[in-house]
Amino acid sequence: MAECVLRDGTVLSDYGRPYIVSEVNSSHNGSMETARKMIDASVAIGCDCVKFQSWSVSSLYSRTYYDANPISKRFVKKFSMSPAQLKELSDYCRFKGIAFSSTPYCEEEVDFLIEECQVPYIKVASMEINNPLFLEYIGKKGMPVILSTGMSTYEEVDQAVKILENAGTDQICILHCVSIYPTVLTDVNLNNIVGLRKRYEKYPIGFSDHTSGDAAAVAAVALGAALIEKHLTLDRTKVGMDNGMATEPDQFKELAQKCRDIQKAMGSDRRIVTVQELEQRKNMRRSLIAVRDIKKGEVIRKTDLYAKRPGTGIAPDKAEMVIGRSARRDIQTDTVIMPEDIF
Repeated sequence: MAECVLRDGTVLSDYGRPYIVSEVNSSHNGSMETARKMIDASVAIGCDCVKFQSWSVSSLYSRTYYDANPISKRFVKKFSMSPAQLKELSDYCRFKGIAFSSTPYCEEEVDFLIEECQVPYIKVASMEINNPLFLEYIGKKGMPVILSTGMSTYEEVDQAVKILENAGTDQICILHCVSIYPTVLTDVNLNNIVGLRKRYEKYPIGFSDHTSGDAAAVAAVALGAALIEKHLTLDRTKVGMDNGMATEPDQFKELAQKCRDIQKAMGSDRRIVTVQELEQRKNMRRSLIAVRDIKKGEVIRKTDLYAKRPGTGIAPDKAEMVIGRSARRDIQTDTVIMPEDIF
C-alpha cells in the first residue's frame, strides 16, 4: 500500500488513519491571539496538524495586480504573517503537541519553513502545479511534499510529480482538490481519489476539502483518503474570505471523529467472522426440528424436518446427517433434533 513518510516520522497511507489538517489561511485576521486560539481549537478537535499561509505582499501578487487592485495590497499586508510570527506560532504548536505547517509562495519561504520552523512537510498549493522552477526548487530540498491538484489536468499533475521526483523528492502525497470556494457537492467529484490512486500507485491520495459540512470529507475517508485538509474558523458569522466554507470548532470536531470512525469501520476486504458472531450463530441461526412426533426407532424422512431457531442443534445444511437415520428416542413435534437423538 502506498505510503508517504513525513519528516517527523508520521506515515500517511491509503485507507490508513487519516491525517487531519486544519487550514487556518487568513481566518486569524492578522491577530496572533486569534492564531493561537485556532491552534488551541485544532488541538481540542484532534487534528494532527495546523496549517498557515506564508504569503506576503511581495510573494503573492505582482505590482501589475496591485496597481489594478490597490485595496488588495492592504488586505494582504494586514492578513499575512511575518517570518517572526510564523516561527512563534510553530514554537507554540510544538508546545501544544500538534504539527505546524504553512504553504510557501517563494523560495525564501520554503527555506524558512524547513530550517527555522522544522515543518514535517512542504505543502504545494494548487496554483503552483504549472510552476516548474518553484517545484524543482522544492523537490531539491528532499522534503516530503503534499501536492494539491485544484484547477489541474491529469497531464499537469503528471508533469508536477515528474519534476518533484527528478529533483529528488520521493515522499509525496497527492490531494484531490477543487479550487472553488465553497465547492458544491455536485462538483466535488470524489471518485477522482480513486482515479488518482490508479494513476499514481506509489503515492497515497488525500483530499483538500472546500465544501461546506462534513459529508465530502467523511466520504473521502471511505474512499481511502490518507489526509483530510479542511478550513477552520472560530466564527463563521465574521467577515472573512474563508468563512463561506470554513468550519467552526464544534462541527470540525464532529467531522474529525466521523473520519476516524469511518476509517475504523472500513476494516479489511478479507471476510472475517468474529468470535462474537460465531457465538451469535447459536441465537440467530436455525436448527433442524421435527414437524411431527417421531417414535423411537422410526426412520426419519426429509418431510419430517423443518428448520427454526435456535442454532444449537443440527444445522439445516447438515440434513443428510439425519435423513434415513433412526430416532434413538421419541422426538416431539417442533423440538430441536440433537445429534444424540439419532443413530
